[in-house]
Amino acid sequence: MRAGPARPHNAPAMRHRVVPLAVCLAVGLAGCATRSVDVVPTPGNPAEFATWDCPRIDDERDAVQQRAADVAYSVDQRAGSNIVALGVGLAVFWPAILAMRPAGLEAAELARLKGRFEALQAAAADHGCPPPGDQLPAARAAAYPVTLNERLVYEDRVPGRSRASEWVLRISALRRGEIEYRSGADDDSLLRQDRAGNVVMAPDGALAWPHLLRGELALGAVTAGDIVVSGDPLARARMRGQVVAVGPQLVAGRRFDVAVVELFGDAPRGADATRVEGVIVVDRASGVLLRLDLQSAQPPFALQRRLVRVDAAPR
Repeated sequence: MRAGPARPHNAPAMRHRVVPLAVCLAVGLAGCATRSVDVVPTPGNPAEFATWDCPRIDDERDAVQQRAADVAYSVDQRAGSNIVALGVGLAVFWPAILAMRPAGLEAAELARLKGRFEALQAAAADHGCPPPGDQLPAARAAAYPVTLNERLVYEDRVPGRSRASEWVLRISALRRGEIEYRSGADDDSLLRQDRAGNVVMAPDGALAWPHLLRGELALGAVTAGDIVVSGDPLARARMRGQVVAVGPQLVAGRRFDVAVVELFGDAPRGADATRVEGVIVVDRASGVLLRLDLQSAQPPFALQRRLVRVDAAPR
């Protein structure tokens, strides 16, 4: 595991490090806005993918669209248009982006990504590839450390409570872009998590972070986004973070390729704001949450959650 001794079980000790100014630069790029409809794709070359098979082309299309969504969210966050924040899916992302206003480096990046996506589309047509569909490809599913119908058992600890509680999620669907879970005694609560590890849908009262984790979570990568309480529009923590450690780790008896992301930010409370800091640890292959440590004077953002057990799917 790279980055020295940093490991998930020691992650809270890293919370006092200072994240570089690059965080601010990454989320603060501006410039003269241009209409995104005027963002002309930088031509890609379908010949680059001539020897690729259909599953590889499909995987690369997924990666390109995810990267474009990450860039677009940064634009959307500043513009306040909520086009991406409202949950536009990747399948219809390119039409939606025409309503946004990227500029400078972001416009150039989106132009490159759109050109690459169009080249991939052309290569898929040349190969006679069928539409990729929603189902997770078998090769990718085999690389996941968890599988369908397994139960992820988390231990939750809240300051001021002497006893921990359990939070159990059953994997109900594995899709190209997300994992779906069911929770509750009757499997009546739905939670969805994307490939990066963002919780994009959660039951009311549960924490979610729809756009906090972006990119491939390489060592040193910076990220930013909100942690929210589902169903409560006023409970929101604005967070920034940096990947401080990556590598293989044994958690709950399974081997994961972890990314440890140190977090810091604030949660508005009236005219004031309360400090929020902590660490989130996710599996880089699947996005599965392994640990979440948050410290704050505001109760919704004071929680220690860790994966303690994975129960095999019933036969």
